[in-house]
Amino acid sequence: MPRNADPSPSAPAVPPSSAVAALWADGLGRAGIRSLQLLAVAAVVWLALWMLTRVPLVLIPLVVALILASAISPLVRWLTTGGWPRALAVLASFLLILAVFGGVVTGVVLLIRHQWKELSDRALAGVDDLHGFLNNGPVPVSDAQIESTRQSIQNFFTSSAFGSEALTGVRTAGEILAGIVLMVVILFFFLKDGEKIRAFLIGFLPAAHRTKASIAAERSTVVLGGYVRGTALVAAVDGLVVGIALAIMQVPLALPLGVFIFIGGFIPIVGATAAGTLAVAVALVSNGPVPALIVLAVVIGANQLEHHFLQPVLMGKVLSIHGLAILLSLAAGTMLAGIAGALLAVPVTAVGWTVFKTLTGPDSPGPAPLDGESGAGETGA
Repeated sequence: MPRNADPSPSAPAVPPSSAVAALWADGLGRAGIRSLQLLAVAAVVWLALWMLTRVPLVLIPLVVALILASAISPLVRWLTTGGWPRALAVLASFLLILAVFGGVVTGVVLLIRHQWKELSDRALAGVDDLHGFLNNGPVPVSDAQIESTRQSIQNFFTSSAFGSEALTGVRTAGEILAGIVLMVVILFFFLKDGEKIRAFLIGFLPAAHRTKASIAAERSTVVLGGYVRGTALVAAVDGLVVGIALAIMQVPLALPLGVFIFIGGFIPIVGATAAGTLAVAVALVSNGPVPALIVLAVVIGANQLEHHFLQPVLMGKVLSIHGLAILLSLAAGTMLAGIAGALLAVPVTAVGWTVFKTLTGPDSPGPAPLDGESGAGETGA
């Protein structure tokens, strides 16, 4: 070593850029970077949701048509396998679905009109019985309290607020009709050209991501189709059980109420319960407290059968979402889009989870077919 050499040379000066980078290299810095990334992603998601909720008249029919196309595609595939031309198979499936929905709606309307007089007459007698029960029941309610409640209801129906609500309801009915027409048109094109639409959309992705995107689309179609068919079976059992109970006790509008419970079954957790409450109310005003309690017990029993047996058996292979996630998705969907959001929240969440698992997992073949299915096939979009 030379005599004038410094045995302990000083460390070289650290550039300012390296010093700044060192601030983000420890645990707190990495957490800050991750937090900024999460905030950016949340902002993009919020912006996308905000933009989508600005066009509900387009978005909701589009999503409903996609869900229905996923559920109907096995019928189209079965007809084409049986030798039907594809165009004829699509047209036959499309017309069959329209006939089923139109027949159900027409039948419910005719039954309500036919039994409305009977319900009105029995409701008058039921109101008198209910009045006596309230006066002499376990928790007596005075005539003054009943009259005050009746007067409040009457004031609401004769107020300007109710008139504005009625005008809003007319406008909403027009929007619903327009949405149904748009949904029917979109459904037809999804059934007819779904595979081409899917290939067109996937073509915008980089070539390295197209395989996983195709797998995600196939799995999403299986999830949507299985969800719709499983939910329809569960809702049909609920509506049948409650409808038979109402018919046995000779409650008016038994069949329409059973149909309402079937429709309510498409809103998980709360839909069938809300529709069952309507059945209990009709039984209360038309048949009295005891039949209403029996209907309530039947509704509760049907809900327990649904939650503990039917849903795990019929939908266990399709949905792997915790009940808390379903409840949170319902709340978010209801806040964003009302009743339509509640109807679509669970299938959209299930598809989102399916796409996330597919895109973040290793490359793998498509999902195992459910009930003889073979992937997305015709729906595609």
